[in-house]
Amino acid sequence: MKSIISSLFALSLLSLSSAHIQCHFPAIFNFGDSNSDTGGLSAAFGQAGPPHGSSFFGSPAGRYCDGRLVIDFIAESIGLPYLSAFLDSVGSNFSHGANFATAGSPIRALNSTLRQSGFSPFSLDVQFVQFSNFHNRSQTVRSRGGIYTTLMPEANSFSQALYTFDIGQNDLTAAYFANKTVEQIGTVDIPEIISQFKNAVTNIYNQGGRYFWIHNTGPIGCLAYVIEWFPLKASDFDSHGCASPLNNLAQQFNHALKQAVIELRTFLSEAAITYLDVYSAKHELFVHAQGHGFKRSLVSCCGHGGKYNFNKHIWCGKKVTVKGKEIYIGKPCDEPGKAVVWDGVHFTQAANKFIFDKIVTGLSMACHRH
Repeated sequence: MKSIISSLFALSLLSLSSAHIQCHFPAIFNFGDSNSDTGGLSAAFGQAGPPHGSSFFGSPAGRYCDGRLVIDFIAESIGLPYLSAFLDSVGSNFSHGANFATAGSPIRALNSTLRQSGFSPFSLDVQFVQFSNFHNRSQTVRSRGGIYTTLMPEANSFSQALYTFDIGQNDLTAAYFANKTVEQIGTVDIPEIISQFKNAVTNIYNQGGRYFWIHNTGPIGCLAYVIEWFPLKASDFDSHGCASPLNNLAQQFNHALKQAVIELRTFLSEAAITYLDVYSAKHELFVHAQGHGFKRSLVSCCGHGGKYNFNKHIWCGKKVTVKGKEIYIGKPCDEPGKAVVWDGVHFTQAANKFIFDKIVTGLSMACHRH
């Protein structure tokens, strides 16, 4: 009996010591939508113009935000430069990873164009194909030597890298746009979407990826574009002004995603998979904005008109010419740092920093199997 207790004590000490070993990730490979797009959609379909980027970069930087995204804060925390978009061929350095996310991307491919639906054609399966090609071709290019060795990741970076995911929001809104009920989406669409997500993670694992960082989706029912675009009744709103049916849908998706992570941990025996409850962090910010130093919660910082300073026909940065002079219609607020929502769809840099601070402790454990 004594020897068993001693062995258990030794094992517990071993687990405690391993938990304090700091993770080192030489690269990040990111997959997602606008919540983590650092220039993909801009490179493919035209640059996001001012005032995007105005709070930090001083000019547009491919992000639909006034500054940094959560993925930028993750890179900073790990000690890596900000990620270049895979689709951006101008001035990109991929030695520390690449970003395959594009704004509007779903997990499941949609049978429509960007102009028809507003959703990106770069669904998660396409992003995986891009990653797979990059994985192979980057090493061929790196073998040429010279400057290429400084622009492409080392071969072992792929097995040591952190693979980050923030995607799923657009699948839910696309299904809702298609006039499907919350019940239909929950029972039919979500299982299929989650299945495709699991396939993507498994495919990356089969290519050597071992460390996965997975965000769940946020309370989409608190975003102005959802509230304004969807036919909602007064009874659909909760006491904080958010649309309950959409938030419930997001929570259904998150429950299924969490179960998928549990299954993946079983099947992918060498993987360390971290599931991040971003929903709770974002919901906390909407519900208790003032308590966290914010003045605006549901009302957009940059936009035009209406209850939420959002108009789907007049986006943030929209300009018109009056008497030969260009003026903003969709203009930013005076204090972006006090607003939660940037443009009715995306979060401000200040909100992204708040969200990051809620999840950052997970980075020290992201290289350890749970």
